[in-house]
Amino acid sequence: MANVKRGKGTIGILTGGGDVPGLNPAIRAVTIRAIREHFQVIGIRRGWKGLTSCVRDKNLNQDECFHILTEEIVNRVGRTGGTFLHTSRTLPSRMPKNEVPEHLQDKYADEINDLTPEVLKNIDFLGIDSLVAVGGDDTLSYAVHLAKMGVKVIAIPKTMDNDVPGTDYCIGFSTCVTRTIEMTHSLRTTAGSHERILVIEVFGRYAGFTALLPTMAGAANRCVIPEYRFRSERLTELLVQDRFTNPSHYSVVLISEGAMFETGEMVFEKEEKDQYGHKKLGGIGDLVSARIRETSARFNRGKKIDVINQRLGYLVRCGNPDAVDSIVPMAFGNLALNLILDHSQGRLVGLRNGRYDDVPIEVVTSVKKVVDIEKYYNCERLRPYYERFESKPLFIMTSDY
Repeated sequence: MANVKRGKGTIGILTGGGDVPGLNPAIRAVTIRAIREHFQVIGIRRGWKGLTSCVRDKNLNQDECFHILTEEIVNRVGRTGGTFLHTSRTLPSRMPKNEVPEHLQDKYADEINDLTPEVLKNIDFLGIDSLVAVGGDDTLSYAVHLAKMGVKVIAIPKTMDNDVPGTDYCIGFSTCVTRTIEMTHSLRTTAGSHERILVIEVFGRYAGFTALLPTMAGAANRCVIPEYRFRSERLTELLVQDRFTNPSHYSVVLISEGAMFETGEMVFEKEEKDQYGHKKLGGIGDLVSARIRETSARFNRGKKIDVINQRLGYLVRCGNPDAVDSIVPMAFGNLALNLILDHSQGRLVGLRNGRYDDVPIEVVTSVKKVVDIEKYYNCERLRPYYERFESKPLFIMTSDY
Protein backbone atom coordinates (compact mmCIF):
# COMPACT_ATOMS: atom_id res chain seq x y z
CA MET A 1 0.00 0.00 0.00
CA ALA A 2 2.95 2.30 0.62
CA ASN A 3 3.66 5.07 -1.90
CA VAL A 4 0.59 4.20 -3.95
CA LYS A 5 -0.73 7.40 -5.56
CA ARG A 6 -4.35 7.64 -6.58
CA GLY A 7 -5.97 10.50 -8.45
CA LYS A 8 -4.91 13.79 -6.92
CA GLY A 9 -2.82 12.16 -4.20
CA THR A 10 -3.14 10.82 -0.66
CA ILE A 11 -4.41 12.55 2.46
CA GLY A 12 -3.64 11.27 5.94
CA ILE A 13 -5.92 12.10 8.87
CA LEU A 14 -5.45 11.53 12.60
CA THR A 15 -7.03 12.49 15.92
CA GLY A 16 -5.00 13.09 19.07
CA GLY A 17 -5.49 13.98 22.73
CA GLY A 18 -8.76 13.55 24.61
CA ASP A 19 -11.85 12.31 22.83
CA VAL A 20 -14.79 14.64 22.25
CA PRO A 21 -18.10 14.34 20.38
CA GLY A 22 -17.60 15.61 16.85
CA LEU A 23 -14.36 13.84 15.91
CA ASN A 24 -16.04 11.15 13.81
CA PRO A 25 -18.15 13.73 11.91
CA ALA A 26 -14.92 15.62 11.14
CA ILE A 27 -13.22 12.45 9.85
CA ARG A 28 -16.33 11.68 7.79
CA ALA A 29 -16.45 15.16 6.26
CA VAL A 30 -12.78 15.11 5.25
CA THR A 31 -12.97 11.57 3.86
CA ILE A 32 -16.16 11.86 1.81
CA ARG A 33 -15.18 15.18 0.26
CA ALA A 34 -11.64 13.92 -0.42
CA ILE A 35 -12.81 10.72 -2.11
CA ARG A 36 -15.21 12.66 -4.29
CA GLU A 37 -12.34 14.95 -5.25
CA HIS A 38 -10.37 11.81 -6.25
CA PHE A 39 -7.98 11.61 -3.29
CA GLN A 40 -7.10 8.49 -1.36
CA VAL A 41 -7.53 8.85 2.43
CA ILE A 42 -5.46 7.03 5.03
CA GLY A 43 -6.78 6.96 8.59
CA ILE A 44 -3.84 6.98 11.01
CA ARG A 45 -4.66 5.20 14.26
CA ARG A 46 -3.94 6.47 17.77
CA GLY A 47 -2.84 9.95 16.74
CA TRP A 48 0.89 10.59 16.45
CA LYS A 49 1.51 7.12 17.87
CA GLY A 50 0.41 5.59 14.57
CA LEU A 51 3.04 7.56 12.68
CA THR A 52 5.79 6.46 15.07
CA SER A 53 4.75 2.78 15.26
CA CYS A 54 4.61 2.16 11.51
CA VAL A 55 7.11 -0.39 10.13
CA ARG A 56 8.33 0.50 6.67
CA ASP A 57 7.66 -2.91 5.12
CA LYS A 58 4.98 -3.09 2.43
CA ASN A 59 4.52 -6.82 3.02
CA LEU A 60 3.39 -6.43 6.63
CA ASN A 61 -0.22 -6.07 7.76
CA GLN A 62 -0.28 -2.80 9.68
CA ASP A 63 -3.95 -2.32 10.40
CA GLU A 64 -2.92 -1.42 13.95
CA CYS A 65 -1.23 1.71 12.63
CA PHE A 66 -3.35 2.83 9.68
CA HIS A 67 -5.95 1.80 7.14
CA ILE A 68 -7.56 3.09 3.94
CA LEU A 69 -10.81 4.95 4.62
CA THR A 70 -13.90 4.55 2.45
CA GLU A 71 -17.30 6.20 2.39
CA GLU A 72 -18.81 3.03 3.83
CA ILE A 73 -16.44 3.06 6.81
CA VAL A 74 -16.91 6.71 7.72
CA ASN A 75 -20.67 6.71 7.10
CA ARG A 76 -21.04 3.89 9.60
CA VAL A 77 -19.54 5.95 12.44
CA GLY A 78 -19.80 9.50 11.17
CA ARG A 79 -22.69 10.53 13.40
CA THR A 80 -21.35 8.99 16.62
CA GLY A 81 -19.19 10.26 19.45
CA GLY A 82 -15.55 9.51 20.17
CA THR A 83 -13.04 8.68 17.44
CA PHE A 84 -13.04 5.36 15.63
CA LEU A 85 -9.41 6.00 14.66
CA HIS A 86 -8.60 5.96 18.39
CA THR A 87 -6.35 8.49 20.07
CA SER A 88 -3.31 8.92 22.29
CA ARG A 89 -1.27 11.62 23.97
CA THR A 90 1.89 10.68 22.10
CA LEU A 91 4.50 13.37 21.43
CA PRO A 92 7.06 11.92 18.98
CA SER A 93 9.64 14.60 19.75
CA ARG A 94 9.69 13.63 23.44
CA MET A 95 9.16 9.88 23.50
CA PRO A 96 10.05 8.11 26.79
CA LYS A 97 12.27 5.07 26.37
CA ASN A 98 9.54 2.66 27.49
CA GLU A 99 7.15 4.04 24.84
CA VAL A 100 9.50 3.63 21.89
CA PRO A 101 8.12 1.01 19.43
CA GLU A 102 9.81 -2.35 19.73
CA HIS A 103 11.40 -2.26 16.28
CA LEU A 104 13.08 1.07 17.10
CA GLN A 105 14.34 0.39 20.62
CA ASP A 106 17.91 -0.37 19.53
CA LYS A 107 18.07 2.93 17.66
CA TYR A 108 16.43 5.12 20.30
CA ALA A 109 17.71 4.15 23.75
CA ASP A 110 17.79 7.48 25.59
CA GLU A 111 15.42 8.22 28.45
CA ILE A 112 13.71 10.79 26.19
CA ASN A 113 13.91 10.41 22.39
CA ASP A 114 13.04 12.46 19.33
CA LEU A 115 11.35 10.16 16.82
CA THR A 116 10.52 12.93 14.36
CA PRO A 117 12.92 11.46 11.75
CA GLU A 118 10.83 8.25 11.85
CA VAL A 119 7.60 10.22 11.49
CA LEU A 120 8.93 11.99 8.40
CA LYS A 121 10.09 8.72 6.86
CA ASN A 122 6.73 7.08 7.60
CA ILE A 123 4.82 9.95 6.01
CA ASP A 124 6.91 9.43 2.90
CA PHE A 125 6.51 5.62 3.09
CA LEU A 126 2.74 5.96 3.21
CA GLY A 127 2.77 8.37 0.29
CA ILE A 128 0.95 11.05 2.26
CA ASP A 129 0.85 14.34 0.36
CA SER A 130 -1.18 16.30 2.94
CA LEU A 131 -1.81 15.58 6.60
CA VAL A 132 -4.98 16.64 8.45
CA ALA A 133 -4.43 16.72 12.22
CA VAL A 134 -7.48 17.02 14.48
CA GLY A 135 -6.62 17.91 18.05
CA GLY A 136 -6.14 20.41 20.84
CA ASP A 137 -3.18 22.68 21.45
CA ASP A 138 -0.93 19.79 22.51
CA THR A 139 -1.60 17.61 19.47
CA LEU A 140 -1.48 20.61 17.15
CA SER A 141 1.78 21.89 18.66
CA TYR A 142 3.49 18.90 17.07
CA ALA A 143 1.64 19.62 13.83
CA VAL A 144 3.25 23.08 13.95
CA HIS A 145 6.63 21.37 14.38
CA LEU A 146 6.03 19.19 11.30
CA ALA A 147 4.81 22.16 9.26
CA LYS A 148 8.06 23.98 9.99
CA MET A 149 9.89 20.93 8.65
CA GLY A 150 8.03 21.09 5.35
CA VAL A 151 5.15 18.66 5.93
CA LYS A 152 1.92 19.88 4.33
CA VAL A 153 -0.32 20.09 7.39
CA ILE A 154 -3.86 21.36 7.86
CA ALA A 155 -5.10 21.55 11.46
CA ILE A 156 -8.66 21.17 12.77
CA PRO A 157 -9.16 22.38 16.37
CA LYS A 158 -10.96 20.22 18.91
CA THR A 159 -11.11 20.44 22.68
CA MET A 160 -13.87 20.71 25.24
CA ASP A 161 -11.96 23.53 26.93
CA ASN A 162 -12.27 25.66 23.74
CA ASP A 163 -8.76 26.97 24.35
CA VAL A 164 -7.04 26.52 20.96
CA PRO A 165 -5.91 30.01 19.87
CA GLY A 166 -6.90 31.42 16.48
CA THR A 167 -10.50 30.18 16.56
CA ASP A 168 -13.57 31.14 18.55
CA TYR A 169 -14.78 27.54 18.50
CA CYS A 170 -13.26 24.08 18.93
CA ILE A 171 -15.05 20.80 18.20
CA GLY A 172 -16.51 19.33 21.38
CA PHE A 173 -17.18 22.57 23.24
CA SER A 174 -20.89 22.87 22.54
CA THR A 175 -21.65 19.30 23.59
CA CYS A 176 -19.61 19.81 26.76
CA VAL A 177 -21.51 22.98 27.64
CA THR A 178 -24.85 21.35 26.78
CA ARG A 179 -24.12 18.32 28.98
CA THR A 180 -22.83 20.49 31.82
CA ILE A 181 -26.03 22.53 31.82
CA GLU A 182 -28.24 19.42 31.63
CA MET A 183 -26.45 17.55 34.42
CA THR A 184 -26.23 20.59 36.67
CA HIS A 185 -29.98 21.14 36.33
CA SER A 186 -30.56 17.44 37.10
CA LEU A 187 -28.45 17.66 40.26
CA ARG A 188 -30.49 20.65 41.43
CA THR A 189 -33.32 18.35 42.51
CA THR A 190 -31.07 16.65 45.04
CA ALA A 191 -29.48 19.90 46.19
CA GLY A 192 -32.91 21.44 46.66
CA SER A 193 -34.37 18.43 48.42
CA HIS A 194 -31.61 18.52 51.04
CA GLU A 195 -31.17 22.33 51.10
CA ARG A 196 -27.46 22.02 50.38
CA ILE A 197 -24.76 23.80 48.42
CA LEU A 198 -23.92 22.01 45.18
CA VAL A 199 -20.26 22.02 44.06
CA ILE A 200 -19.57 20.67 40.55
CA GLU A 201 -16.06 20.24 39.15
CA VAL A 202 -15.78 20.54 35.37
CA PHE A 203 -12.94 20.34 32.84
CA GLY A 204 -10.72 23.36 32.19
CA ARG A 205 -6.95 23.24 32.85
CA TYR A 206 -5.90 26.78 31.97
CA ALA A 207 -9.11 28.26 30.54
CA GLY A 208 -12.46 28.60 32.29
CA PHE A 209 -14.82 28.66 29.31
CA THR A 210 -16.54 25.38 30.28
CA ALA A 211 -17.45 26.78 33.70
CA LEU A 212 -18.14 30.38 32.68
CA LEU A 213 -20.54 29.78 29.79
CA PRO A 214 -22.85 27.30 31.59
CA THR A 215 -22.98 29.74 34.51
CA MET A 216 -23.85 32.53 32.11
CA ALA A 217 -26.63 30.29 30.79
CA GLY A 218 -28.12 29.98 34.29
CA ALA A 219 -26.76 26.58 35.31
CA ALA A 220 -25.00 27.93 38.42
CA ASN A 221 -24.96 30.90 40.74
CA ARG A 222 -21.17 31.22 40.76
CA CYS A 223 -18.14 29.82 38.97
CA VAL A 224 -14.45 29.63 39.76
CA ILE A 225 -12.02 29.62 36.84
CA PRO A 226 -8.24 29.15 36.40
CA GLU A 227 -7.68 32.74 35.28
CA TYR A 228 -8.51 34.17 38.73
CA ARG A 229 -7.18 32.95 42.09
CA PHE A 230 -10.12 33.02 44.46
CA ARG A 231 -10.68 33.25 48.21
CA SER A 232 -12.72 30.32 49.49
CA GLU A 233 -14.23 32.52 52.25
CA ARG A 234 -15.63 34.92 49.66
CA LEU A 235 -17.03 32.05 47.59
CA THR A 236 -18.69 30.58 50.68
CA GLU A 237 -20.19 33.94 51.63
CA LEU A 238 -21.71 34.37 48.18
CA LEU A 239 -23.08 30.81 48.03
CA VAL A 240 -24.67 31.12 51.46
CA GLN A 241 -26.33 34.35 50.31
CA ASP A 242 -27.54 32.65 47.14
CA ARG A 243 -28.93 29.76 49.17
CA PHE A 244 -30.75 32.14 51.52
CA THR A 245 -32.46 34.01 48.66
CA ASN A 246 -33.44 30.79 46.85
CA PRO A 247 -36.95 29.62 47.84
CA SER A 248 -35.69 26.02 47.71
CA HIS A 249 -32.66 26.84 49.91
CA TYR A 250 -29.79 25.66 47.76
CA SER A 251 -27.05 27.20 45.59
CA VAL A 252 -24.69 26.00 42.88
CA VAL A 253 -21.08 26.67 41.91
CA LEU A 254 -19.08 25.32 38.95
CA ILE A 255 -15.36 24.78 39.60
CA SER A 256 -12.84 24.49 36.74
CA GLU A 257 -10.42 21.64 37.40
CA GLY A 258 -7.52 24.10 37.01
CA ALA A 259 -8.91 26.65 39.47
CA MET A 260 -6.59 27.75 42.29
CA PHE A 261 -7.08 29.15 45.77
CA GLU A 262 -5.63 32.59 46.37
CA THR A 263 -2.62 31.10 48.18
CA GLY A 264 -2.49 27.69 46.47
CA GLU A 265 -1.59 25.91 43.27
CA MET A 266 -3.37 23.54 40.88
CA VAL A 267 -4.63 20.30 42.42
CA PHE A 268 -3.52 17.08 40.75
CA GLU A 269 -5.02 13.62 40.88
CA LYS A 270 -1.57 12.09 40.45
CA GLU A 271 2.00 13.32 40.02
CA GLU A 272 2.83 11.33 36.88
CA LYS A 273 3.24 13.52 33.78
CA ASP A 274 2.20 12.73 30.21
CA GLN A 275 4.52 13.29 27.23
CA TYR A 276 3.41 16.91 27.01
CA GLY A 277 4.47 17.54 30.61
CA HIS A 278 0.96 17.66 32.08
CA LYS A 279 -0.08 16.05 35.35
CA LYS A 280 -3.66 14.75 35.56
CA LEU A 281 -5.83 17.38 37.23
CA GLY A 282 -8.63 16.58 39.65
CA GLY A 283 -9.60 17.18 43.25
CA ILE A 284 -10.12 20.94 43.53
CA GLY A 285 -13.86 20.29 43.90
CA ASP A 286 -13.21 18.08 46.93
CA LEU A 287 -11.10 20.76 48.62
CA VAL A 288 -13.57 23.53 47.83
CA SER A 289 -16.45 21.45 49.18
CA ALA A 290 -14.64 20.78 52.45
CA ARG A 291 -13.76 24.45 52.92
CA ILE A 292 -17.30 25.61 52.15
CA ARG A 293 -18.76 23.24 54.72
CA GLU A 294 -16.25 24.25 57.39
CA THR A 295 -16.64 28.02 56.87
CA SER A 296 -20.36 28.14 56.04
CA ALA A 297 -21.35 28.56 59.72
CA ARG A 298 -19.60 31.94 59.73
CA PHE A 299 -22.19 33.24 57.28
CA ASN A 300 -25.16 31.11 58.40
CA ARG A 301 -25.75 32.09 62.01
CA GLY A 302 -23.34 29.52 63.36
CA LYS A 303 -24.78 26.51 61.51
CA LYS A 304 -22.80 24.51 58.99
CA ILE A 305 -24.36 23.79 55.60
CA ASP A 306 -23.88 20.38 54.04
CA VAL A 307 -22.38 20.18 50.56
CA ILE A 308 -23.03 17.93 47.58
CA ASN A 309 -19.79 17.43 45.64
CA GLN A 310 -19.84 16.03 42.10
CA ARG A 311 -17.15 15.75 39.40
CA LEU A 312 -18.72 15.55 35.93
CA GLY A 313 -15.54 14.30 34.28
CA TYR A 314 -15.94 12.03 31.28
CA LEU A 315 -19.74 12.29 31.32
CA VAL A 316 -19.48 15.54 29.34
CA ARG A 317 -17.18 14.09 26.67
CA CYS A 318 -18.85 10.75 25.99
CA GLY A 319 -21.80 9.95 23.75
CA ASN A 320 -23.01 11.52 20.53
CA PRO A 321 -22.40 15.13 19.43
CA ASP A 322 -25.08 17.78 19.71
CA ALA A 323 -26.27 19.82 16.71
CA VAL A 324 -23.39 22.31 16.78
CA ASP A 325 -20.80 19.54 17.06
CA SER A 326 -22.37 17.83 14.08
CA ILE A 327 -22.49 20.93 11.88
CA VAL A 328 -19.13 22.54 12.71
CA PRO A 329 -17.00 19.39 12.08
CA MET A 330 -18.69 19.04 8.68
CA ALA A 331 -17.74 22.62 7.84
CA PHE A 332 -14.22 22.31 9.27
CA GLY A 333 -13.63 19.14 7.23
CA ASN A 334 -14.71 20.86 4.02
CA LEU A 335 -12.60 23.90 4.84
CA ALA A 336 -9.59 21.61 5.24
CA LEU A 337 -10.24 20.04 1.82
CA ASN A 338 -10.59 23.46 0.21
CA LEU A 339 -7.17 24.42 1.54
CA ILE A 340 -5.64 21.20 0.22
CA LEU A 341 -7.26 21.76 -3.20
CA ASP A 342 -5.88 25.31 -3.19
CA HIS A 343 -2.41 23.92 -2.40
CA SER A 344 -2.35 25.77 0.93
CA GLN A 345 -0.46 24.34 3.87
CA GLY A 346 0.35 25.19 7.45
CA ARG A 347 -3.16 26.48 8.18
CA LEU A 348 -5.61 26.12 11.06
CA VAL A 349 -9.31 26.14 10.16
CA GLY A 350 -11.70 27.78 12.58
CA LEU A 351 -14.51 30.19 13.37
CA ARG A 352 -13.86 33.87 13.94
CA ASN A 353 -16.63 36.32 14.81
CA GLY A 354 -19.25 33.89 13.57
CA ARG A 355 -17.58 33.22 10.22
CA TYR A 356 -15.54 30.25 9.01
CA ASP A 357 -11.94 31.15 8.30
CA ASP A 358 -8.36 29.89 8.48
CA VAL A 359 -5.20 31.29 10.05
CA PRO A 360 -1.50 30.34 10.11
CA ILE A 361 -1.00 27.17 12.15
CA GLU A 362 1.79 28.86 14.13
CA VAL A 363 -0.84 30.71 16.18
CA VAL A 364 -1.36 27.48 18.14
CA THR A 365 2.02 27.86 19.84
CA SER A 366 2.44 31.63 19.72
CA VAL A 367 -0.31 32.77 22.09
CA LYS A 368 -2.54 31.43 24.87
CA LYS A 369 -6.32 31.48 24.66
CA VAL A 370 -7.87 32.07 28.07
CA VAL A 371 -10.82 33.99 29.47
CA ASP A 372 -10.29 37.76 29.43
CA ILE A 373 -11.47 38.38 32.98
CA GLU A 374 -11.65 42.15 32.50
CA LYS A 375 -14.25 41.63 29.77
CA TYR A 376 -16.12 38.55 30.91
CA TYR A 377 -15.59 37.75 34.61
CA ASN A 378 -16.66 39.68 37.69
CA CYS A 379 -13.87 38.85 40.16
CA GLU A 380 -15.73 40.36 43.10
CA ARG A 381 -18.95 38.47 42.46
CA LEU A 382 -17.29 35.27 41.08
CA ARG A 383 -19.60 35.09 38.11
CA PRO A 384 -19.77 36.27 34.47
CA TYR A 385 -20.65 39.77 33.39
CA TYR A 386 -24.12 39.91 31.84
CA GLU A 387 -23.82 42.98 29.67
CA ARG A 388 -22.68 44.27 26.26
CA PHE A 389 -23.59 41.35 24.03
CA GLU A 390 -23.94 43.50 20.91
CA SER A 391 -21.88 42.14 17.97
CA LYS A 392 -20.61 39.21 20.04
CA PRO A 393 -20.45 35.78 18.33
CA LEU A 394 -22.66 32.85 19.33
CA PHE A 395 -20.43 31.69 22.20
CA ILE A 396 -19.62 35.27 23.25
CA MET A 397 -15.98 34.87 24.26
CA THR A 398 -13.68 35.24 21.26
CA SER A 399 -10.05 34.57 20.40
CA ASP A 400 -8.10 37.84 20.42
CA TYR A 401 -5.64 36.64 17.80
